[in-house]
Amino acid sequence: MNRPTVVLRLHPKDDVGVACRALSADQRICVDSLDVNCGAAIPAGHKIALRGLAQGQPVHKYGQVIGFALRDIAAGEHVHTHNLAVRDFVRDYQRHPTAPPTPPAAAGRTFMGYARPDGRVGTRNYLAVISTVNCSASAAQLVRDRFRTPQFRRDFPQVDGVLAFTHKSGCCIQPGQPLEVFQRTLAGMARHPNIFGYIMLGLGCEGSPVASVRDGYGLSVLRPGEAEPAFMEIQDLGGVSRTAEAAVSAMLRLLSLANQARRTPQPASKLMLAMNCGGSDGNSGITANPALGVASDALVAMGGTSVLAETPEIYGAEHLLAARAVSPQVAQDLMERVRWWEEHVRLHGASIDNNPTPGNKAGGLTTIYEKSLGAVAKAGQAPLAAVYQYAQRITAAGLCFMDTPGFDPVSMTGLVAGGCNIGCFTTGRGSVYGCKPSPCIKIASNSALYEHMLDDMDINAGGIMDGTHTIQQVGQQILELILTVAGGQPTKSEAQGIGDEEFAPWPLGPTL
Repeated sequence: MNRPTVVLRLHPKDDVGVACRALSADQRICVDSLDVNCGAAIPAGHKIALRGLAQGQPVHKYGQVIGFALRDIAAGEHVHTHNLAVRDFVRDYQRHPTAPPTPPAAAGRTFMGYARPDGRVGTRNYLAVISTVNCSASAAQLVRDRFRTPQFRRDFPQVDGVLAFTHKSGCCIQPGQPLEVFQRTLAGMARHPNIFGYIMLGLGCEGSPVASVRDGYGLSVLRPGEAEPAFMEIQDLGGVSRTAEAAVSAMLRLLSLANQARRTPQPASKLMLAMNCGGSDGNSGITANPALGVASDALVAMGGTSVLAETPEIYGAEHLLAARAVSPQVAQDLMERVRWWEEHVRLHGASIDNNPTPGNKAGGLTTIYEKSLGAVAKAGQAPLAAVYQYAQRITAAGLCFMDTPGFDPVSMTGLVAGGCNIGCFTTGRGSVYGCKPSPCIKIASNSALYEHMLDDMDINAGGIMDGTHTIQQVGQQILELILTVAGGQPTKSEAQGIGDEEFAPWPLGPTL
């Protein structure tokens, strides 16, 4: 009988190992012919030095630099924030494009989806009320709430619901990039394949009026078969009550059309997967993230699209993605976004290494380099096909990257606005994020979390650490669930009604 792994060394070059379970002081550890004694108790998911390290020496995990020793570190010592820190170092940005993943035997897989007039496919069939300004948020919610009744499901069985996309912006928004990003996000939600039709609702005097979004993004130009939207402003219609009644009437018309939509077999190539991680721990980069990378590669091999994001959370590992770019231009696009973030945090007197969060650190992640190296594992091994700015419409097949902050609601909002019709979210500490209108699959990085939050976690990747499953096996489970959920099966978050409050456009620029 094989003994369970106590400490995992991820690469022959690594100076540290990851504790698969809590280690006690003076416990003897043997890893790859290296024998050490624990200098103190070390929590599960945290790092133990497998050899002595001198002050200033780079420390390796995943075969890559995760930081530098703040002082001499003895073999067997706990390696964490007290003795490991970030400093800049030279990274190899030379491009080495990889071959596309080999298509699996199931390359012809399909799911049951909603074909849309623009050629995209929905995994859900929602209607939406989209606020152009916070001042119309309450009116939008009044309209939504009129359709939250037991009778709704009986009258419109083919419609997943009416959503209100509200936020805290839209009035004194700065021209230029802040306004462009904001309006692009609203337009992306309006034209999302999971949204059959919508009403756009404003106040009337805001800096981003309804007409500006409508005309600037061609929302009034309809394709054959597309539901005609309604554009309304409270000041024009005479107040909230009158506006709500007009919007309810318009929504009833859209509902009768949306209820005629039916799921039909669609190729897996029509799936566009948003990938995020939140509440990560020391297991995330070893279990859940690489398993999602396997599923991502499989989807790409089927002709689908998989999108990585969270630019501050690839920092220190961006060279690994740039090396896989399909062209010098794609690599340059990625590096331009990274350099933008370096300047952005400098202007605000911040540091990219303020991430990891306290929860990440409690789970064993010490530096942004370490967190990033684990995060990019979600991207699998596929070539990097394209780089997109926030909420920009995604048109390329294959592995793509979108520039977003690391804050989960803002990041996922950009990915969904870009067109992602399903999401996968890995977590080690226990995120409860939902993502309407796109279903969001939660993947737990460890078995203890999965069992503790069973109502919220869709897949347990902890079996990889436990030794009961391989990364490939869990990756295949994720792929199967992606196809099943895309075809209509509710995720754990959907079953609980989570996802109505997570719409969060990126608030660039000052608030005046």
